[in-house]
Amino acid sequence: MTVAYPIAHAWLSTGGTGAQNYDEFADDAEITAIIAANPASALAVEMPHRAPQSVGRPFLDCLPDAVERLRAAKDDGHYAPATDVVVLYRITAPDGARAYGLWCMIATDQISTSADEPGAVIRNEDVFIEKVRERVALAEATKHLLSPVLLLQTAHGEALHAALAQAVADAGRPAVTDVDPSGRAHEIWAVAAGTTRDRLLALAGGGELVVADGNHRSLAAQTAGYERFLAVVTTPESVAIQPYNRLVSELPFFEGLTIEPLPGPADVPAVGGRVHLYTREGSWAATLPKADGASVVDNLDHALVERRLFGETLGLEPGDKRITYVGGDYPAEWLRGEVDAGRAELAVLIAPVTVDDFVAVNLARQKMPRKSTWFTPKARAGLVVAQLDEL
Repeated sequence: MTVAYPIAHAWLSTGGTGAQNYDEFADDAEITAIIAANPASALAVEMPHRAPQSVGRPFLDCLPDAVERLRAAKDDGHYAPATDVVVLYRITAPDGARAYGLWCMIATDQISTSADEPGAVIRNEDVFIEKVRERVALAEATKHLLSPVLLLQTAHGEALHAALAQAVADAGRPAVTDVDPSGRAHEIWAVAAGTTRDRLLALAGGGELVVADGNHRSLAAQTAGYERFLAVVTTPESVAIQPYNRLVSELPFFEGLTIEPLPGPADVPAVGGRVHLYTREGSWAATLPKADGASVVDNLDHALVERRLFGETLGLEPGDKRITYVGGDYPAEWLRGEVDAGRAELAVLIAPVTVDDFVAVNLARQKMPRKSTWFTPKARAGLVVAQLDEL
């Protein structure tokens, strides 16, 4: 049995549409700059309220602009239609490292969020419901899905990796090559009906799939009642987990936490157990007390930051607008620079979640703390688009 299916009506980029996903940015001004430089970017559709002429307008008010931009991109030849396909995906880093994935549709009714809920797709992280509502509204307005959910194949990872690598080697020239800001080349190839497509779908959807990126997007598909959602199924060999840090723009108060000065600048800790803090007064290390007998999840550094630092010490809820979640593409120097420039009061640097802890949490069907795993490389939005009214 497989839970993976072809894309009934796909639109493949012909160039110029690829973009970072809407939730990869620490500063909204970066989104505006990207859209200004390239109006055909998928970001112009996914984040219409961040377009230069729309900054300050509510998201919902800008949805007609998103619809028009996607229509214009199709009319201008930025997308080419394809029917009943899966799409091979190869990402090549500047150092030559290669990641592989398969663009396809996944059965929404297979999403599981707890040990008591059956399903082959494990969603493992708490979400911000406001972001889910925005994704639902965008899909309903445009009738398309532009950003995939990144899924890890846990049962057939090695076989899928080898099959994808071989299929790419046999596929000839890619339909398009798109280069991201880190210099990674993203390439895609459509695969029509046949034995290769069917074998890849069987491998991609034949075992438990863990959401590595796209918890909000998968919940949006459930909320909207879609039978299937757009995904890239990748392999454990293809990805790594990077740090996921925080900036706090305003400190209500800062007391009751035991900290010690660091001899050098605050950086991402090499191992878990302590977090590094940076203010304009200096760099500090803090050990956040773990709870005796608590689960693996409750004693992860990210959970302790939410509970001990933000909740108990600073009096902030995780979704407070004063907290910015900063993914691993932004180094420690960048976070310290935001504090030094006065755009933030506190930087919180947290060791990346280990693969062992991530697997343990998922096998127990528990949820990771919000914004705790920054998988790289990420699937690029706008390379493969699924048209919803053809599903």
